[in-house]
Parts: sequence; structure tokens; C-alpha cells
Amino acid sequence: MLYLSSTYFGPIQWYQKLNRHDHCLIERYENFVKQTYRNRMVIATTNGLQALSIPVTTDGDSLSKTLIRDVRISDHGHWRHIHWNALCSAYGESPFFEFYQDDIRPFFEQRWDFLFDFNMAITEKMCELLDIQPDYQPTTSYESATPLTDFRNLIRPKHPLPDPAFESRRYYQVYERKWGFQPNLSILDLLFNQGNEAVLYL
Repeated sequence: MLYLSSTYFGPIQWYQKLNRHDHCLIERYENFVKQTYRNRMVIATTNGLQALSIPVTTDGDSLSKTLIRDVRISDHGHWRHIHWNALCSAYGESPFFEFYQDDIRPFFEQRWDFLFDFNMAITEKMCELLDIQPDYQPTTSYESATPLTDFRNLIRPKHPLPDPAFESRRYYQVYERKWGFQPNLSILDLLFNQGNEAVLYL
């Protein structure tokens, strides 16, 4: 049993955990944590790394006191248009972007009310595209877990905690010649650059 946070096109490390463990629980009853993969993905662009964040809102309480299942997606700043354009610009020349773009584009055209539901729909689609069949489900309450099974706050964009079980091995990246290999980016980076071989990396 492994506990993971909800993610927005989460990093490779997150999907490796999902793929390699017998059963995973996606945390639905934690309080929302800002500046994490819950509403952010990191991609490689011609100008270096870029973080794409979904603006979120609540019905009343502050974000830090709101369960992630109740966090709403905001329409502020035309973020869907901005994020999709960023992906097209960053990966338009990658080997497999053209092959997968029709599967990914709907996430930036349709509207979801709640961040958790949106992220779960993304996870389901990514498992389909990666050709993995992990056993996972949302939590039904908040429970404590041992350090060996709790990755809810270990996998994060800033100051990630040590994870001896994860090694970010090199694969082809569009901008590697310019910036060097960038480890543990959004799962989209692996998919657009490796295509159906991405599952071998996981």
C-alpha cells in the first residue's frame, strides 16, 4: 500500500511509484498544499525549465484549510490556453507530440470544477497512453502512514526528499544539447520524447 498525492501531469517519479507498487491510494482528504505537483507541472522549453500552475480557489476557507477534494479550478488568467500553447511550443518538435496531442488537448478545452477530479481524469488517461494498468483508488479518509509508504509530501518540485528507490535515468530530450538532461520532469516530457517506449523507462 502506497500513499500518493494528487498530481497535475505529475513527474516521472510519481508515475514510477504508481506503476511499480501493488496498490496505491491517491490522497483525497488532505488539506491542499501550495506550490506542489498537485496543481503544477514542470516542462522543458527552449528557455529552460518552466512551471505551469493551475489557479485554484475555494468556496470560503483559505486554501491551506481546504481539503483537496473541495479545491476548485479557477478560470483566472486563461490558464488553459497558456498551458496548451506552452506545451505546443515546448514539444511541437518532439518525436511523439503529434501522435499524442489529440489525447492531451481535451484537458485544456473542457472544464472541470474540482482539481482532484481533473487530476484523476488525467491520471486515467496517462495510464492508458503509457499502457500501464496500476491498481489505485482515492482514499476514503485521511490516515497516517509509515515513511516507507507515504509519498504524499516526498515528491515535490522544490526541495524533494531523498528517494533511494528512484533514479532519474537519461532519455532523449529535445533541448538536452542546450540545457543538458533535465531529470524528473512532467510525465508528458517522457511521453512526447519516448512514445510507446516510455513504459520501459517506468
